[in-house]
Amino acid sequence: MWSQVYDPFGSSILSTLVAAIPVVTLLVLIASGKVPAHIAAVIALIAAIAVSVLVFTMPTDLALRATFLGVITGFFPIGWIILNVIFLYRLTVEKGWFEILQQSIGGITQDRRLQLLLIAFSFGAFFEGASGFGTPVAVTGALLIGLGFSPLAASGLSLIANTAPVAYGALGTPIQGLASVTGLDPYLLGAMVGRQLPFFSLIVPFWLIWVFAGRRGMLQIWPAILVTGVSFAVPQYLISNFINPWIVDIGASLISMGCLVAFLKVWQPKEVWLSPKLRTHDTSADTMPPPPPPRAKASNEEVFWAWTPWIILSAVVFIWGTGWFKALVNPIFTINWPIAGLHNMIQKVPPVVAKPATEGAVFAFTYLSFTGTGILIAAVLAAIVMRFSPLRLITAYLQTLWVLRYSLITIAAMLAIGTLTRFSGLDATLGLAFAHAGVLYPFFGTLLGWLGVALTGSDTASNVLFGGLQKITSEQLGLSPILMGAANSSGGVMGKMIDAQSIVVASTATNWFGHEGTILRFVFWHSIALACLVGVLVMLQAYVWPFTAMVIH
Repeated sequence: MWSQVYDPFGSSILSTLVAAIPVVTLLVLIASGKVPAHIAAVIALIAAIAVSVLVFTMPTDLALRATFLGVITGFFPIGWIILNVIFLYRLTVEKGWFEILQQSIGGITQDRRLQLLLIAFSFGAFFEGASGFGTPVAVTGALLIGLGFSPLAASGLSLIANTAPVAYGALGTPIQGLASVTGLDPYLLGAMVGRQLPFFSLIVPFWLIWVFAGRRGMLQIWPAILVTGVSFAVPQYLISNFINPWIVDIGASLISMGCLVAFLKVWQPKEVWLSPKLRTHDTSADTMPPPPPPRAKASNEEVFWAWTPWIILSAVVFIWGTGWFKALVNPIFTINWPIAGLHNMIQKVPPVVAKPATEGAVFAFTYLSFTGTGILIAAVLAAIVMRFSPLRLITAYLQTLWVLRYSLITIAAMLAIGTLTRFSGLDATLGLAFAHAGVLYPFFGTLLGWLGVALTGSDTASNVLFGGLQKITSEQLGLSPILMGAANSSGGVMGKMIDAQSIVVASTATNWFGHEGTILRFVFWHSIALACLVGVLVMLQAYVWPFTAMVIH
């Protein structure tokens, strides 16, 4: 049994700086644009192992076993999702159905700004609610690049849009994870998040279009943006506070899509925005192939069949995300693999936890209920509808695997970093630094959630990682633990756009390989600005009336 060490130097400042080395290394190398993402991830992983073993006294065999667990976690479920959703996308492109899909969306609106609202925000929120774990960025990024958006616009804007729904992603998995480590009621936690994120469900659509088209371009379509935001924010609040936290994104996204499409039947902007590029200098458009000649207008029957693969995907992913389905198949189709020599061999100690607790290390290979498996089944069903031969299906899958080889390596290495930092206690050292903020803790505690998602790539993982710390610290400071638990999740959603895993998913979905640094530089300051705004809101809820009246105790 090895007990984690959080301050090896006897100086919290020095220990925190050293604990940050792996993350800083990863971000700097990716942001430089000079080091391929998979190489940067491997270098950062080596740095994480070195810091964990040489400084934080983690035994080498434990560090290597934790790294191995992270690698397989990177493949399943994250890499498995990306591989299969890109496989489906490539099939629809090859068949020509994706071009018809693009044409049908253009029939709703040719304005690029409105397409962003419909696809990146509302449609992406549906996939976040149904499956999460990278699916929304993969799907919306692929759709936007197929519609002709520049690679930077398609990837960066998909990341910005995929924020407000994240706390309720995968049918409320982050809320459930937060409840499991804090012992707090998930309904209360979900309700408190529902008193924070609706503000940002209003802000993010405006922010999204402002980044893409500038202030003038945003103001030209403000009625549509307002309809999109309000029709998402109001259901998000009502469902989370008066129904349950599991179906928030599904309900809010469907209402938002319906309201926007209905509104566009009676309103269109005076000036149609056709540029697929960002308003700022966007050289990524230079890498795009010339657009194909326009095809004849598709018939209603062709449009129906073009949407069929995505309807199948939506239905299957929704079923795969439900608790009853998992409860049905997991007892039969699951292999629980305790990692020998790591499982229950590491102990978290105060002040991170109230009393010493061992860290389990069981890889649950729930191979049938993985979201990626559902996506693969949807892809096969769609391939049958599209009349692909079995041989072509197999060769297309192998081609997709080859195209994504570096992305899969990158994701595996990044999940290995996140897993290793959790088992070695590096993340707790960083978290404890935030916990010393005193009266400013509501602000910095929110940024702690942001940091957790930036480190792990998952709001669920961030909640599991720092939920206990948030509860302990808030109680010591006389704050509501429900407020700070929710703040961890709400702040975390803004870290989603800069976590390395999401950036690799975005670059992969848009076929813009090797440009992860450009994407990171594009979204980085947006992530920090929005996270700070969440922190300001939580500060107001902690200390300033009437915001304090919103807090659940």
